[in-house]
Formats: sequence, structure tokens, C-alpha cells
Amino acid sequence: MNMRMNADTLQEGFDRTDGNASAETIAVPIWDIALRLFHWLLVAAVVAAIATGLAGGAWMVWHGRAGIAIAGLLGFRLSWGLLGSETALFRAFLPTPARLRAYLKGRWHGVGHNPLGALSVLALLILLAVQLGTGLFSHDDIAFSGPLTPLLTDEQIGDLTAWHHRVVNLLYGLLGLHIAAIAFYAVVRRKDLVRPMVTGKASLPTGTRAPHPGKPAALVMSVAIGVAVAWGASGLWITHAPAASPTAQPAPGW
Repeated sequence: MNMRMNADTLQEGFDRTDGNASAETIAVPIWDIALRLFHWLLVAAVVAAIATGLAGGAWMVWHGRAGIAIAGLLGFRLSWGLLGSETALFRAFLPTPARLRAYLKGRWHGVGHNPLGALSVLALLILLAVQLGTGLFSHDDIAFSGPLTPLLTDEQIGDLTAWHHRVVNLLYGLLGLHIAAIAFYAVVRRKDLVRPMVTGKASLPTGTRAPHPGKPAALVMSVAIGVAVAWGASGLWITHAPAASPTAQPAPGW
């Protein structure tokens, strides 16, 4: 209840300031340090996973490690999206039909992700989770065996490996769209979306209330959940499992 009221109050406060005649702006902290670290660590992990997956061979060991890191990061983001700072909360930027209509008609005002940006973020997180999930059970018959392959049959592993190859093309497309949108805002709308994700601050109308930060206990819990998810994805908890002899196709994408 309290988090919902905070999100609504933030929106209402921005709407009031946006209607002022004054064009004066101030630097408002909108992205907390935890969210920014998550963002850039995820960028690094995804780039590493793609590069090592394309390189293949001995690099596949690092491909698997990058995937485990992504699992931990996604686990953290899921928790932080439920318990974290105001602009990190999923409920604060969920792209509802009403918000999308308002944005397309030029009547949306808010702090953080706009509805289309929020839609892109959610789609990217979901697609990464699908790609990660299939990758943990994939096998290329040459240099890589997903850490959770002992849990499935050869046929199931083959199916998931095939999906791992298919989904990567959707991931490439969404990543390209994401980068194109950032470039569009920078060149056409003269709005830098990268700097706020580095500094945490954005120039907003004077009087805009800063979003509420996340609580330390929520941060500790989210980090713990991320670590637990990474450990689960590593497969280190699997003991005395029979070795699989999958029939998956070679040359995984990421």
C-alpha cells in the first residue's frame, strides 16, 4: 500500500511541476546506485556471453560463467523490482494501456522509464530469462554442457538447445532496437538517456520530488536472492547425477 502511494505521489508531483510555466530545471536523483550497478554489470555479462558464445571452443567455459552471472543479476532485479527504490519498482513503470495511450498522445509525464521504454525493458528482461533458461540445459556435443543438463533426458536437452539457438536471434533484434532507441533520443530529441544511468541524476523541472530510495534491508535481501539464483544456476548443488549423453546440435549461439 505504501509503495503504491509513493509511486502515485511521485507521478502527481511531476505532473504538477510539468505544468508550470517556468523552464528551470534541477538535477534530481532518479536511479539508485544498486539499479545502476545492475544495469552496467548486466551489459558487461551479456556482451561477454555473446562474444564467448560466438567464439566457441575454449571460450565456452566463460560463456557458461557469463550465463550464471546473468542468472544472479536477473534474480537481484526481480527482487529489487518488488522491494527496491521507487523508480526501480515494477509497479511504478508498468506499461499499462492507459499509460501507453497517454504517452503516444503526448500527455504522459513521469520520472524514470517512459511507457515505451518500460515495455522494452520488460521484454528484454523476459527474453534474457528465456535465453538463460534454455542455455542452462543446452549441450553442443563439443565444448559445452549446461550446468543443469544432468536433470533432463537427451531429447529434452536437444529441444532446449534448439530453442537456445532460435531465441538468440530475437535477443539480437531487441538489443539492436534498444540501442537504436537510445540513439534516437540522443540525436532527434536531444535527450541523453545514458548519462542518468551513470550519474543517477536527470534534469527535471524545479520542484520535482526525488523518488524514495530503497531500504538497506531490501537491498541485502535482493543481493542474497541474486547470489542464491546464481548458485542454483551453477548446478553445484547437483550431486551423484548420471552423466547425460545429449544429441543436441553443435555450435550454440548465445
